[in-house]
Amino acid sequence: MTVVGNNALICRPQSESCCASMKLGVLKLPACNCKAKSLGFHITGTEVKTTFLPPVRKTETSRTVHINGKSASSHQPGYNSNDEISAIDFSGFSGKSIPLTSTNGNSTNIVWHKCSVEKSDRQELLQQRGCVIWITGLSGSGKSTVACALGRGLHARGKLTYILDGDNVRHGLNRDLSFAAEDRAENIRRIGEVAKLFVDAGVICIASLISPYREERDACRASLPEGDFIEVFMDVPLHVCEARDPKGLYKLARAGKIKGFTGIDDPYEPPLKSEIVLRQNQGLCDSPDDFADVVISYLDKNGYLKA
Repeated sequence: MTVVGNNALICRPQSESCCASMKLGVLKLPACNCKAKSLGFHITGTEVKTTFLPPVRKTETSRTVHINGKSASSHQPGYNSNDEISAIDFSGFSGKSIPLTSTNGNSTNIVWHKCSVEKSDRQELLQQRGCVIWITGLSGSGKSTVACALGRGLHARGKLTYILDGDNVRHGLNRDLSFAAEDRAENIRRIGEVAKLFVDAGVICIASLISPYREERDACRASLPEGDFIEVFMDVPLHVCEARDPKGLYKLARAGKIKGFTGIDDPYEPPLKSEIVLRQNQGLCDSPDDFADVVISYLDKNGYLKA
């Protein structure tokens, strides 16, 4: 048997004397029927020679950073230019240098691995700019309906989107979270992190959730590069949302069967500087497609629909 690293070639000898001699790098064996050549072995007479060379082409380079032992800003992998960063490059498995590690929250000894295909390459491939369209508003304001109309409209234009709907995400990733204030904050943080991954992939991510607290929405904005977070406020009055009550939740909240319901016994903090505000036009209710067209026009005008 010849073992190189974690790879082993096992041959069935034709006689018990086949392993009588062994030299460094050369194992004397009678020719056998195993597929030695396909595994990098060369058989000459009774000798099996193995030559394994290290890879010549470096595929990726890792960049590791240590930022004052604190959680780093999670803009592009280079972090915030105002932070004090010491970083070194190291090549594959050369062993010539030991990477610096960083601490982020409760995660210690972690290393950011920088890949050769970056956000700009993915955007060029998709012919669009990755961004998150964050649709916020009361329950019943039409967030999910507008999100679907927007996704459909962009799909028709050949643009790649993905919708992160608040209720849908709670079916899986956030199923362990309640609607208490601290869990709502964590719900928004997690969805913000997932949205950030979509943005880095060059995808137009549509996040549709009540997200009642201004601080958490602003934190999601701050985690992304300038211009990658587009806040859309569904400015629909509470009495209109309650009259619609598509899920029957307002009725349950008024009856005291649901506690901490936004707009009833839990506050909603409207955005102060959202990029887009969608509201009723003189008491008339615009269609979801009309609202979607407003957002698409904004994206088109500001260059999000091309690389």
